[in-house]
Amino acid sequence: MADSGKRLVQLADRIAYLIDVKGSCEWANLKDLLEKARGLRESVFDMTEDALRFEIERIEERVSFLEERVAEKLTPAETVNIVRSVQRFTLSDILENVYDSYTELGGDGDCNVDPAVVVARATVTRRVKRRTYSHQVMVIGHEKGRGEEFRNGGCAKPWGNDKALRYMKVAETEGIPIHFFIFTPGSFPIEDFPGAAQQIARNLYSMAVLRVPTVSFISEGGSGGAEAIGLSDFRLMASRGYYSVISPEGAAAIEGKIREGQKVPRELVEHCATQLHITARDNLSLGTVDRVVNEPPLGARREDYAFFRRLRYEMIRATDEVVLRTKSFRAVRAYALKRQSQEAKGVPEDFDALISWTLDDLEIERLLELRAKKYRVMGKGFYTENRSRLLRPLGGARNLARKIYYEVRYGLLRPHKRNVQKVIEEVSSEGSVFFRKVTGPVKAAYDFMFPQPEGEVKPARAEVQDRKSIFVEEWETYVSPLANEDRIVTCPNAARYGCLDLWVPDLYGEFCGVCSTCGHHFPLEYRWYLEYLADKGSVREFNAHVASGNPLKFEGFDARLRRDRARTGRRSGIITFDARVQGIRVVVAMLFGDFRNGTVGAAEGEKFVRACDRARTTRRPLLSYVHTTGGIRIHEGTLGVVQMPKCTLAVREYVDSGGLYIVVYDNNSYAGPVASFLGCSPYQFAIRSSRIGFAGPRVIRETTGEDVPPDYHSAKNALRRGHIQGIWDRRDFRKNLHDALITMGGPHLYYK
Repeated sequence: MADSGKRLVQLADRIAYLIDVKGSCEWANLKDLLEKARGLRESVFDMTEDALRFEIERIEERVSFLEERVAEKLTPAETVNIVRSVQRFTLSDILENVYDSYTELGGDGDCNVDPAVVVARATVTRRVKRRTYSHQVMVIGHEKGRGEEFRNGGCAKPWGNDKALRYMKVAETEGIPIHFFIFTPGSFPIEDFPGAAQQIARNLYSMAVLRVPTVSFISEGGSGGAEAIGLSDFRLMASRGYYSVISPEGAAAIEGKIREGQKVPRELVEHCATQLHITARDNLSLGTVDRVVNEPPLGARREDYAFFRRLRYEMIRATDEVVLRTKSFRAVRAYALKRQSQEAKGVPEDFDALISWTLDDLEIERLLELRAKKYRVMGKGFYTENRSRLLRPLGGARNLARKIYYEVRYGLLRPHKRNVQKVIEEVSSEGSVFFRKVTGPVKAAYDFMFPQPEGEVKPARAEVQDRKSIFVEEWETYVSPLANEDRIVTCPNAARYGCLDLWVPDLYGEFCGVCSTCGHHFPLEYRWYLEYLADKGSVREFNAHVASGNPLKFEGFDARLRRDRARTGRRSGIITFDARVQGIRVVVAMLFGDFRNGTVGAAEGEKFVRACDRARTTRRPLLSYVHTTGGIRIHEGTLGVVQMPKCTLAVREYVDSGGLYIVVYDNNSYAGPVASFLGCSPYQFAIRSSRIGFAGPRVIRETTGEDVPPDYHSAKNALRRGHIQGIWDRRDFRKNLHDALITMGGPHLYYK
């Protein structure tokens, strides 16, 4: 009877799991089947053993048949349900079954710094020719738990990601690999210090140059929350996991324009889950993960020990491959071929050789180089280049010539010029002391005999230049089209500050869209900045031929792209151009709101990376001006998500080469870009009245159940939290930017 009771408990779990997967207990009368299994368990002592065994076998046969039916036609939406099931394995199960021993670092349970993020120092062993060898690793991952409220379903708070970063650096100091495990639907959307977006950006910026091998495993990967510990040298994904730019429900709410509080239609959720290409097979074909770890047909659960054995092998194998690539490609190819032949017979018990996971300095440099190349090609080719194939080699030749020219000019000749200037300055300064002793008495006698009248002192050369740079005179030619309406508007702060009504031609003309009483900044079109920010005639756009596409064939998105192209005359949501600001040449990447709300996809990421390369080659400052950004473009799925690590790596390379990277936010700036290549800048400023954050008020309300104050995302609060370094008035944008270019940055810049 005890055995029958155990079988009934397992049957009830299997039926409950099918209900989780299907998202409904109505399918195939699962509700009745579950009640029958539970009823048998309650009456186990009221039946004969043969009758009970017969009923159990009937239910088991039925459940096995239903499991096979579900596994045959598993939809993307059902894959999401598998990941969300309480029977799904968690990080705690992995620590217990994949690693031989571990020590958790931090508090325990709800006393942890952030219970949604677990860090452990672990030991994993391998067998080589019947001998056992140990490796030390740092394990960092999300812990969903078994429904405990304090874990927030694996949604890391900012201080959880900060804890993860702290132990990444510990692993780097100790020279041990890092294994990341991603089990999160997304980060917890709060701006409390250190801030959700800013902390993810800090993590990505540091992970770009971690000097140890890193391997990540994705079970549930939700957008920026996944990327906070997802930038790694090798990315594994569970075959029944999902990796997405947004949850299917979130995408359905946006696509269906569902109002807050309304229920999202189930059919729309399933449609969006399919359109987003979130499954392991989809991500492998898109190149956003490197390998898939096979699970049972309906996903691995807490007691699937065969899966844990497979995962253990894959984590060791992936770490081996990362290490071997730093040595030679021939070694890793031979290793991979031998592994493949052995895997055909199942998971090998032994490894053929012991591979040390410790790298020397040359191998570390190779590791960082391969990591940068890996992410550089992610998303490449999933956009269109409206340029003749014959012209593409010409563009490559031009870039090569530019690189050689600036390397010779600033890398070879400039240091010699500086050395010569230094010698001349030292000689002239020593000579001038002697010269002044000789000429001093003569000059004093001359000044006594021919005194200079007061008021005739000539201004210094810099002062003359500053006078010429008064930009009101330079900007007279452009008038915002918003100024053409003959009407008045009321400032939104009128009730608080008593602002007078503003005549539109004055507001968008002389006042530059700024209330003359309280300083509130009304939104202006992106062209205003193109005309007002740079010196006249200095704007030269590049890579305009790179155009956004519809790589996932998202239904209806092609028509939207065509409308945006026709309306704006642009091909993507970013404009990259060379310009001069009071004579200083800069490279600018401008995200503007007119095209898909300034969202970032494969084309925008590629153009931004090329702008970083151009700024690094020419040794010019790089300005990211954010007219508006709505985050990562959901219609490109994970091809959009991987632009976060891709662009951050490009920024890191540029900054490490000595470049000056400045970010200026305007209007509304949210989500992925702020949580990556924008938020990682050491110099971030905001135009007054702009709003900056990780998620909008509605998302925060739906996630946390709490309302946020109206000024929660204001620039003033962002400054108070330390997320930005200053607030600029739009009328002083050009002056403040010029001051920043002069006072910030190191000697690597061409004009320093």
